[in-house]
Amino acid sequence: MGAPAAGHALPARRVSAAVAPRVVAAVYAHAPFCARRCTYCDFAVTVRRRGDAAAWAAALRAELDLVEREGIFALAPTLESLYVGGGTPSLLGPDAMRLLAEVVGRDRLRGGDLEWTAEANPESLTPEVATAWRDAGVGRLSIGVQTFHAEALRWMGRLHGPDGAERAVRVARDAGLGEISVDLMFGLPESVGRSWRRDLERALALAPPHVSLYGLSVEPATPLGRAVAEGRVPAVDEERYRAEYLFAADFLRAEGYEHYEVSNFARPGHASRHNAVYWDGRPYLGIGNGAHSYAHPLRRWNVRDWAAYQERVVAGRSPEEARERVDDDAHRMERIWLGLRTRRGVPAPAAGSPGEALMRRWRREGWATLEEERVRLTPQGWMILDELSVQLDAVQAG
Repeated sequence: MGAPAAGHALPARRVSAAVAPRVVAAVYAHAPFCARRCTYCDFAVTVRRRGDAAAWAAALRAELDLVEREGIFALAPTLESLYVGGGTPSLLGPDAMRLLAEVVGRDRLRGGDLEWTAEANPESLTPEVATAWRDAGVGRLSIGVQTFHAEALRWMGRLHGPDGAERAVRVARDAGLGEISVDLMFGLPESVGRSWRRDLERALALAPPHVSLYGLSVEPATPLGRAVAEGRVPAVDEERYRAEYLFAADFLRAEGYEHYEVSNFARPGHASRHNAVYWDGRPYLGIGNGAHSYAHPLRRWNVRDWAAYQERVVAGRSPEEARERVDDDAHRMERIWLGLRTRRGVPAPAAGSPGEALMRRWRREGWATLEEERVRLTPQGWMILDELSVQLDAVQAG
């Protein structure tokens, strides 16, 4: 099935009664608002001083009505995971998660195994927000720290200061939200003067159960991308990027964190279950502007602009921007790439096959290990994940 042209509203379509909708137990809800756009940000965000929780919830409700009418996806009676990302969900204020629970359906959120994660920025995570979110059912917070260095925070365009992370973690724990993930960014320019080791030490002093690392990337349409293109800011230093990633991998593992996915580290029992849905290739539903949904072989995504998204759903029109049908070749490649990016790895190639020779080379280079009949990449291998995935796919395709 070809993807429709971007920007055209698609009417809600009913599927044949003979085709059962795909039941999804994992939902992503996108919160579109940010008080300021960070210099590197290429996400689907709208800059506002305050979020509009009521309008946001009403738009999500309208989209879910369209999803139900279309009949391709159906929410499970009990969800396994609900992830609220952004944007800055904490900018929506205390009532946001209660409103979201009403949109999704409170009965769907009563499962004892539900993982409900919401992202928050330190400057907008107040005691009122944290307490109200806990009361609504949120059990896990992902806090966008990025760095503890004052100059680096200013360079990024972040709104919190060096002590913001400590305050946010204290607020969360005081509210009874102890399941916390801390986000940090590596690969910043040397000129910023940030000590990566010091950032890691300060992060671990907070004793978070989970740490996520994100490498700085330069997207053309961002302020950073324009500055790099004009020569005002140097491009990402690949050697620095690599060195900081590998240093963090060693540092965090030495402190007892499992490096369970290319960007994620967790204490035992604290890995993200929602993200595992993506990596395992299970179906999920994304609602909100820019959100993606998947149920093999269908992948689709919504328009990125909040105003356009809101206008469509309120008028009863689909917010879908485009969709694609994942063919067998693309699906094979995705399964390799997703498997290699986690500690689960991929099945070891058969003895005597071309794949076995490739694995021997990977092991000699220090890119992979062979454990329990599965190939697992090392941190060095994860640095060239895309290249290795293409190599293995070429071998398996014959």
